[in-house]
Amino acid sequence: MAAKSVTQDMTQGKPVSLLLKFFFPLLFGMLFQQFYNVVDMAIVGKTLGSENLAAVGATGSVNFLILGFCMGVCNGFAIPVAQKFGAKDYKGMRRFVTNSVWLSAVFAVVMTVAVCLLCRDIMVWMRTPADIIDRAYSYILVIFLGIPVTYLYNLLSGIMRAMGDSKNPLIFLVISSVLNIAFDFIAILVFHLGVTGAALATVLSQLISGLCCLWFMKKRYELLKMEPGDWKLRGSLIGRLCGMGIPMGLQYSITAIGSVILQAAVNDLGSVAVAAISTGNRISMFFCCPYDAMGSTMATYAGQNLGAGKLERVDKGIFASSGICLIYSVAAAAILILFGKLFAVLFVEPQATQLIDMIDQLLFWTSVFYFPLALVNIVRFTIQGLGFGKLAILAGVCEMIARSLVGFFAVPAYGYIAACLASPVAWILADAFLIPTYFGCVRYLRNHVLRKEANE
Repeated sequence: MAAKSVTQDMTQGKPVSLLLKFFFPLLFGMLFQQFYNVVDMAIVGKTLGSENLAAVGATGSVNFLILGFCMGVCNGFAIPVAQKFGAKDYKGMRRFVTNSVWLSAVFAVVMTVAVCLLCRDIMVWMRTPADIIDRAYSYILVIFLGIPVTYLYNLLSGIMRAMGDSKNPLIFLVISSVLNIAFDFIAILVFHLGVTGAALATVLSQLISGLCCLWFMKKRYELLKMEPGDWKLRGSLIGRLCGMGIPMGLQYSITAIGSVILQAAVNDLGSVAVAAISTGNRISMFFCCPYDAMGSTMATYAGQNLGAGKLERVDKGIFASSGICLIYSVAAAAILILFGKLFAVLFVEPQATQLIDMIDQLLFWTSVFYFPLALVNIVRFTIQGLGFGKLAILAGVCEMIARSLVGFFAVPAYGYIAACLASPVAWILADAFLIPTYFGCVRYLRNHVLRKEANE
């Protein structure tokens, strides 16, 4: 198959159709990813009980803190690739790809060693309840040992999406999702490995998806067939990749710091509250996949169109993606408000009425604020695609401040209801920063960058 048949040029054609064509494979991939995350929780909850469910849930925020940085870095590395692809500078694109591989390898080794050494201390600092801390540590340690695997899949799939291919990463993710479910049952029900088995299943399935991406790229991506000198480390490229990747990774991590602080406050409410928050968030994350998918779509779309000098198409993409997400937000909120308890029963026993009611309460308050979350993803990723990764960090700072304040003050004063409202408050504060920032970025590009290029 020729390269043209697996990549997509998003600089020509109607924005709505281009966005949807790229969006749906990406969405299905994320849905499957969340699906096997949900399956992990369901299997743990149904087979190992609520305490083990709480143990896995207690790791959610620190998991996001560390792995979110990994995924953010990889997404940032893909932005210069998208820009070079949009500009049809394929030699420059290949050199960005190879240098991102070198950087990812270094990041993976350093992070794995550091977080594994500090893992137990982090769980203690988060005030993880004594009855679940050992199981929580066993689970998250295995996940952290798999950090190189996280880099492998996210870097390669990010490069594929940067070149307009969102279909094939989906296929490989579906394969790994099915395998993850099978590995869950084998590890937990056959080998009786408990929560450690669930973690091993996740790491192994992601390794397979990463290897599939590598095989496909070597076989089908003609544009990525390296020439002499492409693998050379180049300081200017390393600097630009770090300038894109590190801010994007820090954005995820800074956001997660607030979640960690909030998690510590929730831990003080007891294991039932921990289980309710973690389970409700897993369900909610499944419904939030379209926002993540649209955000990633806009990053690629903005990057390619900026590279092609077609900034006016970015505005059209923003409005089109926002309209799509608004319609979805109304539908998703209606489903979760009406059927929240039914989703809760998928994870816990029906007789656990208190836990079910608490999960339903969380789903209600998060779902009615889904559209602000949609705007956070759309606008933030667009800003990153335009090359303003450092500004996007400040959106993460806004979310961190909001969740931290809720964790420090509101949760001790008002209890569980405050924890339910933490994320909506964070989304609204982030939007208040992102929306005017986007217009400022566009104005700067029109007045300085594109005008300068036109004069040259």
